[in-house]
Amino acid sequence: MAKKKEQDPARLEADDRKFIWHPFTQMQDYEADAPLIIERAKGAYLYDIRGKRYLDGVSSLWVTVHGHRKPALDSAIRKQLASVAHSTLLGISNVPSVRLARMLIERAPEGLAKVFYSDNGSTAVEIGLKMAFQFWQQHRSGSHKRRTRFICFENAYHGDTLGSVGVGGIDLFHKMYRPLLMDSIRATSPYCYRCPLELDKSTCDMACLESIERTLKEHADEVAALLIEPLVFAAAGIIVQPPGFLSRIRELCSRYGVLMIADEVAVGIGRTGTFFACERENVSPDILATAKGLSGGYLPVAATLASEQIYQGFLGDYVEMRTLFHGHTYTGNPLGCAASVANLEIFERERTLQKVRNKIRLLETLLRPLSELPHVGDIRQCGLMVGIELVKDRKTREPYGHGEKIGIKAIMEARRRGMIIRPLGNVIVLMPHLTFTPAQLERMVSITAASIETVTGA
Repeated sequence: MAKKKEQDPARLEADDRKFIWHPFTQMQDYEADAPLIIERAKGAYLYDIRGKRYLDGVSSLWVTVHGHRKPALDSAIRKQLASVAHSTLLGISNVPSVRLARMLIERAPEGLAKVFYSDNGSTAVEIGLKMAFQFWQQHRSGSHKRRTRFICFENAYHGDTLGSVGVGGIDLFHKMYRPLLMDSIRATSPYCYRCPLELDKSTCDMACLESIERTLKEHADEVAALLIEPLVFAAAGIIVQPPGFLSRIRELCSRYGVLMIADEVAVGIGRTGTFFACERENVSPDILATAKGLSGGYLPVAATLASEQIYQGFLGDYVEMRTLFHGHTYTGNPLGCAASVANLEIFERERTLQKVRNKIRLLETLLRPLSELPHVGDIRQCGLMVGIELVKDRKTREPYGHGEKIGIKAIMEARRRGMIIRPLGNVIVLMPHLTFTPAQLERMVSITAASIETVTGA
């Protein structure tokens, strides 16, 4: 009887408002409405405690890869539970972590050779920063002690721990914490719809690269690494980089002797149409961070992949103290690694990436009519990542004010119509599972269009 009472929808909603502080959520607004509480999921759909079904249009925050309750993933976790749920990776290992490391290196861009595990995207990036910093500090030549800074991009987002915030470039998320942060160097990012150089992308020949090269040339001897999200500045509003931008950044890093860290937390694991986004331009970074979809969206697993050169820089006699002094309690957790192994096996067995290519083309076709809506300023797509920027005036590109909450209004309208998505300011983000059917893709876009029309009065 007590259990039934605890599962009562009204009780759960009251307890949610009373006890939970939700991330990236203005709680004053949240407490004013009935909470949406998910009870179960299947395939592309989520179901709330009152039985309503929602299309999962944001992959449960960009993590669900093959849909919910994928039998092979469920089975892998159950099977691992019969062996061991957790054992530390500090000085010892476990079977799933070994298997996953090999699979990741076999899939990774050429040159990456070692895997360092953690729990989420922020920590995966932070580990990469510490690797790069310490690599130069203990370099055998002893001539790189000044390499203590990082180059990051305007509109970049790399996580919420202080290290990853320190290389972020979105003031809305990062300005408040500036006094706590490292002194990074910001480079111009190619936000073509709102070009900071006021140029036309069809004729600019990526002029922003000139300022990035000047930054590298001026600061190369004090920079440990340059950090970039390959192909897409995701949390800035799915800002898609021009073709060739990533490969040019790799060339510049090599030319000026600066390490390149690729943050593939959001863009990796198939989201852009290749397993890692770097593959799209045949780029091999020195360090690569991955998380989110690594376990298929089941458990918090992250990995930082490093080149053999980076790894060798940490080897030495015990008394030299060249160890990477970083670790997490659940680093290399067997359950998470087992789910991740099963996830990668599904990619091979079900030819997931091959099937995704047709869906990418279909999604592009479905989105095209939305560009005619009077308050849609820009539609940006890379693979199955989509950002739809809403504007007050399409001719002048005047944005909606923050207080108008147009993005929030649009996603709440979509929720009423049976789909869960999240905005990034005035940008509506669509991030379907890689296994969405054509009909589900069509429904996702249809609900999005109707929601935009409703809230903008178009």
